Amino acid sequence: MSWYLSVLKNYATFSGRARRKEYWMFVLFSFLISIVLSVVDSVLGSPGIIGGLYSLAVLCPSVAVSIRRLHDTGRSGWWILVALIPFLGWIYLIYLQASEGEAADNAYGANPKTA
Repeated sequence: MSWYLSVLKNYATFSGRARRKEYWMFVLFSFLISIVLSVVDSVLGSPGIIGGLYSLAVLCPSVAVSIRRLHDTGRSGWWILVALIPFLGWIYLIYLQASEGEAADNAYGANPKTA
């Protein structure tokens, strides 16, 4: 849970690097929270308002951690736009997010594993 909260605390930090664990733990917790909120929405009979508000609330932190994750692999944050390519773009972005980060310091900062 601390990985999820650390991403929320750095919600507007687009510089630096993010470890794979930080990124994927945030994705996991966001996914689980979205499922719980979908169940709550269906029980209350609302048309996805609570889940939509949550998605809107974590939009900026999600983009920020994605960009920092790309920085860890030595790529510019602009690579996030590859997701705009239908189907193949998402697959390639998932591959980039799952790739091992650079072991040494790079142009985006020190290795987060050693920091």
